[in-house]
Order: sequence, then C-alpha cells, then structure tokens
Amino acid sequence: MAKSNRTAGNRLYFGDNLDWLQRIESNTVDLVYLDPPFNSNATYNILFRSPVAEDASSQIAAFDDTWTWENGAERALDHTRTLSLDAFMLLDALRRTFLQEGDVMAYLAMMAPRLLEMRRVMKPTATLYLHCDPSNSHYLKMLLDCVFGGQGYINEISWKRTTAKSDYAQGATHYPRVRDVLLVYRKDTTAAATFTQQFAAYDEAYIAKKYGLKDPDGRAYQLDNITGPGGAAKGNPSYEVMGVTRYWRYSREKMSDLISKGLIVQPRPGAVPRFKRYLDTMPGVTVSDDWGDISAINSQAKERLHYPTQKPLQLLERILATSSKKGDLILDPFCGCGTAIHAAEKMGRGWIGIDVTYLAIQVIQDRFKTWLPHAEYEVDGIPRDELSGRKLAALDPYQFQLWAVGRVGGQPRGKGADRGIDGEIIFMRGAKDYGRAIVSVKAGKNVNPDMVRALKGTVEREGAHMGVFVCLDQPSKEMRTEAATGRNIELPGGIRPRIQIVTLADLLTGPNLGIITNLNTVQVAVAARAEDRKKPKRGPTPAEVRESPRFKYPIRGGKSKVQETLPMDEPLLIAPQPRSKVKRRRRSA
Repeated sequence: MAKSNRTAGNRLYFGDNLDWLQRIESNTVDLVYLDPPFNSNATYNILFRSPVAEDASSQIAAFDDTWTWENGAERALDHTRTLSLDAFMLLDALRRTFLQEGDVMAYLAMMAPRLLEMRRVMKPTATLYLHCDPSNSHYLKMLLDCVFGGQGYINEISWKRTTAKSDYAQGATHYPRVRDVLLVYRKDTTAAATFTQQFAAYDEAYIAKKYGLKDPDGRAYQLDNITGPGGAAKGNPSYEVMGVTRYWRYSREKMSDLISKGLIVQPRPGAVPRFKRYLDTMPGVTVSDDWGDISAINSQAKERLHYPTQKPLQLLERILATSSKKGDLILDPFCGCGTAIHAAEKMGRGWIGIDVTYLAIQVIQDRFKTWLPHAEYEVDGIPRDELSGRKLAALDPYQFQLWAVGRVGGQPRGKGADRGIDGEIIFMRGAKDYGRAIVSVKAGKNVNPDMVRALKGTVEREGAHMGVFVCLDQPSKEMRTEAATGRNIELPGGIRPRIQIVTLADLLTGPNLGIITNLNTVQVAVAARAEDRKKPKRGPTPAEVRESPRFKYPIRGGKSKVQETLPMDEPLLIAPQPRSKVKRRRRSA
C-alpha cells in the first residue's frame, strides 16, 4: 500500500486505524498517545440533549468494548505474523497454552498489528503512551515489550481517575478500583528523546510545614542544609563560614556569591549557616509516576462532552508538555472525542487523529468549531463523491446513517427501536426560539412513498416542526407527491415543504433545508441547559425515596479538589452508565 507523504499533521481520518496507519510514512511521528479499548465487556452510550422537549433526548451507543475470536482475530493474528515473527510467536504461545481463543486473546490479536505499525511510524526519538486499566495492562505490557524488542520500557504511570466511594465497604469483595494505567515506551532508548520534567503545585499543608518563615515583606522561605554529605570522600570542600568549619556543598566562590546575595544566613551565633530557600523560586513538587493531582472530568467541568471514557485536557497537556515540543507531530490512533488532538492544537503541535466511528468524527469537528474555531485540518475517509457514498452505504449502513444525519446538521439517534427517528435537527427559528426536525435515513435502493408517509406520521406524533427524508437516489414522483401533502412551513430560509427529501447528491454538495443548523453537538448544550434552568425544580418521587441509599451523618472538614476551570461553553453529551456484554465495535479516548 502506498504511503502518504502528508504527515505534517492536522489530519483527521475516518476508518480502521490499521488501514490508515499503513499509509503513514515511517519515522515521522514524535509522540503517540492511544486510549484503545480496555476489553471491559461494556457498551458505552451517549445521551444527546435537546432544548426543545424532554422526550426529544436520545441515547446512542458510541462503541461496544467486547471482543470475541470470531471478530477477525484470526485474520489479525495472521497479519501480525507478516509484521513481526516474535510478536506472533508470543501471541501464538498464549493462545495455545493459556488464553485459548477467548476475549482477551482476541483483544491482544487486534492490538498487536496496530502497535507494530505505531512503532514503525515513530521517530527514533519518539515516545508512546498507552492508556489502559489494570484489567489487561499486564498482557499489554508484555506485548509492548515484544513490539519494542525488550528495550523500550520507560514507566508505568498510575493515574487516580476517581476516589473510593464512602459506602463501598458495604458488601465489598475487593479494594476499590480507582486508577488507570499509562504504559510509557520509547522506540530507541539510546536516542535523545524529548523529556521535560513536570512539576505540580505544593499543597497548603506542605507549604505551612516547610515554608513557615517569612521576610518582612511576606515572602515565604525555609532554611535548608548546605553541609556536604559524605565529606571529603564525596569531594566536598572544607573551609570556614561565619565562624563554622564544615564540609560544604558549594565551592568558596559560590558560597561567597550566595552570602553577598543574602541567601546564606546563620540562625544564631555559632550555629551552622543555612541556605535561605524562597518558596517562589521553587518549581513545585516533581511529578512522579503516581498521578493523583489531575481529577477526572466531573459534572461541573466546562470541558465535559460526556463522551464515554473522555479524559481531562489537563492529563493530555501534561503528556504533551513532557514528551513533545512545539512543532512536533502527535498521533492518536483511537482519538474518540479528540482530547489528545485538542491539546496538540492548543499547544502548537501538529496532529493526526483516527477513529472508526463517524460519531467521533462529528463530535471532534463540533468540538473544534466551538473551542478552536481557527484550527486548520483536513478530514479523510468520509464520502466525497457518489461512488464513495454508495460504497459506505453498502458496506456499513449504520455509519452511512451517522454521516447523513451529520451532513444535514443533526444529531443521531442510534440503532435499535428508533420509532422512525434516525436523527434530529435542532435549528434556530428566532432569538431563543428553537425548532426541531426529524431525520429518517434510508441507505438501501428500495424506497417508496410509504416510507415518506411513515416519516410524516412520526413528525406528527413527536410534535416536531418538520421532517427530512434522506435516500440515495432521486425520489419518485409518488414520493414527491406524498411529501408535498405534508403542507409548508415558514423557515428562516423562506417557505419550504414541511417534509423535505434529500438525496446522496444533496448530502455531498451540502443540503439547503432553509434552516440555520449552527447549533452543533457541543453548542446545543448551552440551549438545553438554559431551558433546564427555566423549569421548576421537583422533589424526589416516593419511588425514588424508597430506592435511595440510607442516610449517613455527614463528616465535615478537609478540602475538596476542584478541577481547573476552562474557558469553554457547556457541551451537550451526557453519558449514562455503561451496560455490559454486547457485541464489539470499539472504544477510544
């Protein structure tokens, strides 16, 4: 397969990351961050909010994180054999002796060729961060050791993503699981990789304990030891300072300079002089491999997209600040809602993001429109002509549906019993006046007037303002007639049919529905939350009271950590709790 020479960054790819990774030139990426599926046996959903009606909210599966051997694992294992015999032999041994053809084995078979391709595209100085949880991190670490030839391991970082619940001990069978794992590897440990030590702020208790002394102007300091550990054996010089002879950390010249600056003080006559270390000259606490100072995205965080498994921007900013520099190229092959590429764009890095679901692509585009409107990037893999549009409809009708709903400015409703609603469009009718359109997408070739009639019934049932019927080909005369009987509606773009038919050709050129659909999946949250605030607050129902946990006496005191506020508008997506055991699609960051 021909490699792409467009690796300068700022590219968003829709499709299987293995296909796209094979098109990237070798030795071109400076930093890889991936938050792949965890094999958690869960389905992660998104709830799309609407400012129009409570029952207009909808739930859609973002991805399924369950793996079985039947889902192409044998083919992935064969592909691994062509890339690395060592990696194949490792996986084959696990398969034959321990894991058999179970879900963990299928998961590792999927990851192996992708990790090998990631290593290929990395520069010799590049670093890789793999974000996972402890359930399978030991298997991934073993696979990474093989992929990097047993030489690339740098760190295993523990990120405290949540805190243990206060009532967890009731019926508990294990310690609370509160952390994720970041496995850090370098392609070549002998190369001069970028690493900039990071520092966290001191907490108030540490400052009070260590920096309790203050100058008259209030500048805090501590008195630090300046004697030379190990004495002469360590090469420390011995001489007199302020009437005291010791082995010192500094040469005579350096000591004289510090004394002249008032940084060497004697607490009392005859005491050993000490160094006056000011708090404001210290960078902070050195960040170790135990990250407990970055909170997960809470319900009040303005960056919250409520996309499943979304990571805080602060976490990705730390990774990029540590292991990349301005102008470097960042790769996220499981980019999900785009936190890593958001951080890369914000910090002046080039970036490549890849995701297999169009839902993620749409959320990322809306994220950039809202928070990084001046970002320049290209999107590849989405239909650009009728041939590619028809191909997507034939190979993956569901992804075609997501793409079509996005092209008309809507939000998807997902699979399953959608009651005739594949998506909905929230549009502006006037100042703080919102309209709602129901979208029905038919990716097959056999469409008929009954389908248009069904959409009309759905629009009436839902109390929506209009309906949009999407199909591949030009509608028949009977279909146009059926749509015309739905009457007209006055829209910002003029008088239009209440039921509008949009073809594949219209989707490619940009459909003109006569409405303003600039309320994207992120911006519409502001409208939804504003409408929520207008509603009177209700108390709990009797059923909710009966099902609530037992009351506990509050324990007062201590300090709560509040995530740093970001200059962002409130976004839309709200994630319900994950369900378990559904068929696999995918998961990402």
